[in-house]
Amino acid sequence: MKKLVVIYSGGMDSFTALNKAVKEGFDVYALSFDYGQKHNKELIYASDVCSDLGIPHKILDIKSISTLFTSSSLVSDDIKVPDGHYEADNMKSTVVPNRNMILISLAIAYAVDIEAEGVWYGAHSGDHMIYPDCRPEFVKVMDQASKVANFEPIYVHAPYLETDKIGILKDGISMGLDYSQTWTCYKGLEKSCGTCGSCVERLEAFEKNKTQDPIKYF
Repeated sequence: MKKLVVIYSGGMDSFTALNKAVKEGFDVYALSFDYGQKHNKELIYASDVCSDLGIPHKILDIKSISTLFTSSSLVSDDIKVPDGHYEADNMKSTVVPNRNMILISLAIAYAVDIEAEGVWYGAHSGDHMIYPDCRPEFVKVMDQASKVANFEPIYVHAPYLETDKIGILKDGISMGLDYSQTWTCYKGLEKSCGTCGSCVERLEAFEKNKTQDPIKYF
């Protein structure tokens, strides 16, 4: 079996990608990050899923880098996580500068160490407008850089890069996945808020797929 590192946040997209990799026969190693995000509750979900699947799982504590991201509402205590759809201008505050480049770089290093052949992460087409590090151009360049950054050529791949959240959920439903095992809300409260950009997009995906979201909302 070919080894693969999957960057696994505990959210819908990476949950689907993780299961896709397992079903495609990869020897999966999950890697999660605690970078000081308000919604670090997602890491509990990630840990539980990996335990259920019997997948090796590391949670890397890099909270100290949150001091560099004072402009992001996902980590700053001084900025409220905005409500609304991702198309709204106020959603730009949810950008964590250079986050994916940082996380992918660490995942590549892990892949080299365990002699894996690649790194997967859950970027999708719905992210492209607001998050530059989810665009096809970024994935292509990271893949190229990764293949020359070490003696071992590690590829970088986003399996849902050309698919939106609706399509991701559709694929997950076809795999029989249980989305009660995921955490999406950016606010990290006891229940999902249902109003932040991440929740709105999730609820829209379930509506478009004509199925009920199994998690609880306020």
